Amino acid sequence: MRASGTLGPVWPRRLDLRRIVTHDFPLKAAALVIAVVFAVANAQNAAPREIVVQFDGRVPVERPDIPAGFVLRGQLGDVGVSLRGPEGVADRMALADLHATLDLAGVDAGSLEPHDAKVLVTISTDAVKVVDITPPTVSVRLERITSRTLAVQTKFANEPPKGSQAAQTSVSPKEVRVVGPESSVAQIAAVFATVRFGDVTTDLTQSAPAIPVDANGVPIDGLQVEPGVVVVSVPLLPTATTRTVPVLWSLHGAVANGYWVSEVTTDPVVVTLKGDQSVLAKVERVETAPIDLTGLTAPKTFNIALTLPDGVSLLKATDVSVTVKVVPLAGTRPFLEAVQIQGVAAGLVAETDPSTVVVTIAGQAPALVAMTADVVTAAVDASGRGPGVYTVDVTVRVPAGVSVQGVQPARVTLTIRSR
Repeated sequence: MRASGTLGPVWPRRLDLRRIVTHDFPLKAAALVIAVVFAVANAQNAAPREIVVQFDGRVPVERPDIPAGFVLRGQLGDVGVSLRGPEGVADRMALADLHATLDLAGVDAGSLEPHDAKVLVTISTDAVKVVDITPPTVSVRLERITSRTLAVQTKFANEPPKGSQAAQTSVSPKEVRVVGPESSVAQIAAVFATVRFGDVTTDLTQSAPAIPVDANGVPIDGLQVEPGVVVVSVPLLPTATTRTVPVLWSLHGAVANGYWVSEVTTDPVVVTLKGDQSVLAKVERVETAPIDLTGLTAPKTFNIALTLPDGVSLLKATDVSVTVKVVPLAGTRPFLEAVQIQGVAAGLVAETDPSTVVVTIAGQAPALVAMTADVVTAAVDASGRGPGVYTVDVTVRVPAGVSVQGVQPARVTLTIRSR
């Protein structure tokens, strides 16, 4: 084709997409793979985003190490925890990864007042940190461990079989050692071993736990009893060979002069006897040995033996006490007292008519007997009065412990004149 002298339009060449893709394809594919590998490696090496999250759940506070000789008192409970760390780690922590305990550094050992101990939370990985603990403290106290040795008492869970009754019980060992916090040990009112009778009327021998109880009979928790189990032996006797009778006191001698016996009580008021039925049938009461009251001036308790008939003994060994209440007799005593005149102005003289009065004092007989006339004062007051005749009241003063029952006459004539 010949070239024309006139230039025509120039059309662009057509874009061949297929050629672009297929031309040097191996080289291009290799470059793409290398770029993808570098992108993935860069994404893996980049630092993950750090987040703060609230742990989903509560972390129980574990009991810390306690100093020897002390026990930790207080409710440990659980806490809520906020965590900071990489996304995908902090928000995927499990309860097993968290451990909460207490810092007892600021708790005064042996103090009766509770202290706020700081809660510490540790995490199984260093990548995650604790940013908040709720509550941050727990109120606790360290209480000393102490012990007491107490006698074991027997309790019956039910009645003995019909036709029999329990005789004197025995416990082996007789005493146990109770160990625990001071406040709990101090509450112990008794240690009981409780046994239960069966249907057979034979002597009972039974092992039973020794249980410390408070004044209301409620078992006290948190105590260690050494030994924890005792052996209780209970002999059973036929009821036909026993009898319950009252205890009567036997008083001899006279109390001190001016005193009297106002009340006598026995403890116990009755006792149970055992013996041959023919002998017991004749026993209506038992008396104490003679109690000498000679010269007694105050209440007194006597530990006294019982006088038992031959062939009879106590079903259970019993300590008998008799309390005798002695009080002073109350009475009155008259005193003839000269009337004293007080407060007479200078240049004046005074006299009363009558010049004496009878003062009746009331009180306990010993105090009245010991009184003398000089401890009683009867007086009139002439202060501010000039010459003349006056009717005035008599004022009486007596020692402590007695009182004025009456003054006769209660008023006298006071005459004041110039010298």
